[in-house]
Amino acid sequence: MVMYGVSSTVRNIKSKTRLALLGAVLGVIGLVSAVILPMAANAAVSFNYTLFGDASIVQPGNGSANAAQIVSDSSVAPYYGGVDFGVPSGVTTLSTLNNLSTDYMFTSGNCGLGAPRFVATVTTPSNMSENVNFYLGPYPDYNNCPQNVWSNTGNLASPTNIVDASQLGGGFYEPYASVQSSYGSYPVTDVFLVTDAGGTGANAQVVKIDNSQVDTNTYTYEPAPTKDSCKKGGWMNLTDAQGHSFKNQGDCVSYFANGGVN
Repeated sequence: MVMYGVSSTVRNIKSKTRLALLGAVLGVIGLVSAVILPMAANAAVSFNYTLFGDASIVQPGNGSANAAQIVSDSSVAPYYGGVDFGVPSGVTTLSTLNNLSTDYMFTSGNCGLGAPRFVATVTTPSNMSENVNFYLGPYPDYNNCPQNVWSNTGNLASPTNIVDASQLGGGFYEPYASVQSSYGSYPVTDVFLVTDAGGTGANAQVVKIDNSQVDTNTYTYEPAPTKDSCKKGGWMNLTDAQGHSFKNQGDCVSYFANGGVN
């Protein structure tokens, strides 16, 4: 059975200049974890994510049908938007979070003031939830993102990329390798991508994102496969949640008809 749910989790998320409150989820896509052919080596396409705040699925994407659109307009509640990836498979601690990237395109506004950004929420030894921020846009000011042009962030969790670990007691700008060295054992409890810097009218942040990667998981924002996707040879391009190929069309149909259990 494909399950849909709404998370009412409230998180505190800090930009470089202010504190933003992440409220109740407005949209959800929580679909079965079967995957299509990888977008990149060792990267499985995942359909498990949640839209929150002012976020929606729009068309077209970057070379695909769909993209996620996230919006931050300081004159329109809830003033922020994002995609919550939860804790993707393979991610357990900061030491195992080694890939964060996305295609992105601004259709209004600009980057800067701490958004958009990937956020990794971790639990500290004192049982506090704190964030590590990975900012989109050109270092060191993280602004001047062009409009109506698809760009890619590159790997924001590479050892040399500069991140913000100030909530953990680290530096405001320091290489991610240093953060992993100091806090790599901290459990990761959530990973999300958010924009919340505000602006109004033509200055509001409206950003499309596509082909987002969290560790070995790729999010293309396309509809999840169903049993009908197995037909006409489609089963040969699908795998189960563990990355195993199907034996034949019937095997594939059975898997999706039973909600990801074969």
